Amino acid sequence: MLRAIGLMSGTSLDGVDAAWLETDGERVGRFGKALTLPYAPELRADLRRLLDLAPGLNADDPFLAEVTARLTARHAEAVAALGIPADIIGLHGQTILHRPAERRTWQIGDAAALALATGTQVAYDFRSADVAAGGEGAPLAPVFHAALAADLPRPLAVLNIGGVANVTFLGADGALLACDTGPGNGPLDDWCLRHTGQPFDRDGALAASGRTDSGVLDRLLADPYFARRVPKSLDRLDFARSLAASGLDRLSPADGAATLAAFTAGAVAHTYWPQPPRRWLVCGGGRHNPAIMAELRARLTAPVDAVEAVGWDGDALEAQCFGFLAVRVLRGLPLSFPRTTGVPHPLPGGRVAMPGP
Repeated sequence: MLRAIGLMSGTSLDGVDAAWLETDGERVGRFGKALTLPYAPELRADLRRLLDLAPGLNADDPFLAEVTARLTARHAEAVAALGIPADIIGLHGQTILHRPAERRTWQIGDAAALALATGTQVAYDFRSADVAAGGEGAPLAPVFHAALAADLPRPLAVLNIGGVANVTFLGADGALLACDTGPGNGPLDDWCLRHTGQPFDRDGALAASGRTDSGVLDRLLADPYFARRVPKSLDRLDFARSLAASGLDRLSPADGAATLAAFTAGAVAHTYWPQPPRRWLVCGGGRHNPAIMAELRARLTAPVDAVEAVGWDGDALEAQCFGFLAVRVLRGLPLSFPRTTGVPHPLPGGRVAMPGP
């Protein structure tokens, strides 16, 4: 067992999650402290701007370099705030572009600077090898979910709702499948910021005060993405065209929020699995939104619970995952599989930055 710290900055752009655990990359020995450091509004705004700029951005762009340095410094602060020694750190970085069809995926964050600042080796660049091999590059959490759920009844679905939503399906026959289901909190966050000045729909209050527009929802769920077979993955802004053409902008702030919450849940319900899950376990920020959780319970045919119902920490789960994956990088174990990302065979990945020369 190695001591690992995982760091995750998700597509919600709200902060960095940090979590400590002991693992050999196949089993989890024990969990330790976990925390979230929010991003300052200025950093969050600059990260959001990078999402729009990324398709035409050069790697040596001065604005990119400046934002990356601030992002990395915040990650180093998260490691320091944990205050627990580790053998390795897993740095996911901030995804600013994900286009696997073009064999492109881009996560920013300076692993070498983080290794130097923390005095600890850093595993990073978890997705590039998968995308280069023709995989989707996402999601990467399934092998971690499978380790956590080893003793739980199956078929089981583990749904993570961040800016984008993704699901792991664990079959009764041992099958491991995964995909991005569709939008998570991302479109709803953007809607709330535009209409209320708030970065997200706190407690689902705005969505709960509105009514879903079925016509807009049907047009959103007609997006070609939902006809694609599993595995499949998304960029944070992949639904921009469908959102613009759906008529959403004609709705009131409350009705638009309600419709976007229904869109997140409807996308999950549209995803096909070989067996109906006996249970859905939900992690990520979306499980804190009662409107999204209510929509999921209305649209899915099995019980829907936050992962805390089985003793997991839904706020720390993704960070814990990248600590787990960091140890797999060290051991040369696969990070992705044919039915989770579409690679031709189980595939290792990642690189390691050392803290000294």
